[in-house]
Amino acid sequence: MLNFNIRGENIEVTPAIREYTEKKIQKLERYFTDEVNATAHVNLKVYNDRQTKVEVTIPMKNLTLRAEERNSDMYAAIDLINEKLERQIRKYKTRVNRKFREREGVASYFAAVTEENETAAAQEESDNEFNVVRTKQFSLKPMDQEEAILQMNMLGHSFYIFTDAESNGTNIVYKRKDGKYGLIETEVE
Repeated sequence: MLNFNIRGENIEVTPAIREYTEKKIQKLERYFTDEVNATAHVNLKVYNDRQTKVEVTIPMKNLTLRAEERNSDMYAAIDLINEKLERQIRKYKTRVNRKFREREGVASYFAAVTEENETAAAQEESDNEFNVVRTKQFSLKPMDQEEAILQMNMLGHSFYIFTDAESNGTNIVYKRKDGKYGLIETEVE
């Protein structure tokens, strides 16, 4: 069962927008078993140039679904987000069914959905294998975030993995679409 947390930035989330968003995203429930109880975090933004951005994140125990879409029409963006999330689910489901049939975990989330186009989509996804075409090895030099960003920019990459000099943890800096930088800090479980 999906619960919803819908927020608006520079836009009032009207009952019509809330209802449309919930109706569209709730269609994803058919891909999951009844045991899944998750909250869909939906963030709706409107920028000064009237562009809208819809972000949806659905965190679950062993899987996180996330998609974002920009469009001049909020409703069109919601439709496109729904399509992206469905493609993600089909991709995960195909891979999980093929490789982890006997294992518990992510596979327990997915319901048996039978549709004609589901089979075609699954075939298309299985044809699209994740083939590693190049492997690189490097040592992680201890540094701070600023040095990591400088290294990333010097190499012309969009991300850079490094060991944080203070915490000794493996971190990743990356360049965002808006030109700013992000940091991913890893945790050991």
